[in-house]
Amino acid sequence: MPLPALEVLERKIERQIRLLEIKRGALGRKIEREIETHRRRIGQKFENQKKKFENHIRRFEQKNGVRIDDEFRFFRSWMEKPLAIGAVTPSGRALARTMASYVDPEIAGPIIELGPGTGPVTEALVAQGIEPARLVLVEFNPTFCRLLRQRYPKATVVQGDAYALDRLVGLLLREPAAAVVSGLPLFTKPLRTRLRLLYEAFNLMTPGAPFIQFTYAAYSPIPRALDRITLHASERIWANIPPARVWVYRKD
Repeated sequence: MPLPALEVLERKIERQIRLLEIKRGALGRKIEREIETHRRRIGQKFENQKKKFENHIRRFEQKNGVRIDDEFRFFRSWMEKPLAIGAVTPSGRALARTMASYVDPEIAGPIIELGPGTGPVTEALVAQGIEPARLVLVEFNPTFCRLLRQRYPKATVVQGDAYALDRLVGLLLREPAAAVVSGLPLFTKPLRTRLRLLYEAFNLMTPGAPFIQFTYAAYSPIPRALDRITLHASERIWANIPPARVWVYRKD
């Protein structure tokens, strides 16, 4: 093929390449627009579904008195150390209210809460009329401690083993405590350990002040036949999951 003819063919090929590049660019931009349109539609649908889901969560929280994010924190901690946490979920509103109802806000002195977790009983105590500054919250889990300090900055949050109660809070108290409220899993501990905790608590409280404990079991975690110790049991709280009962111990 003569050289001029080759040059003409080359120019035709170049023009075809440029046309293909133009078409490819236009097609690419069209595809990008389509992708962006679908992305916006999907994003809007996702936001709508997210809002609906959040509304369902808020309604569930209001109905059951438990924060969903607290449920996740609590469940994760329980999975890591089930015997230390003792419950799969935080105490429900009905159980928390029942425990708090045994604390008289008119009686002077700090209120010691053992194992507050994410704070459902703490919240009920405040609703009962207890000033947050009176609260001494003893919690072993450092994540829960940080959460409690954020939610109750005026309360005293002590990180440590509540079964060493006297060593942890004995020097912090300027006056005898008006009550001890416990969410500890007592049945995971030997009887000797439970009794030591109970008597240490009595030594920190005013005479006759209540030691308030909940349990899922049908019977008391502390033996009934203890000298100079009286006890009272609440009705079974079926609204809690699982159902629970509150036991109140007082030293004569």
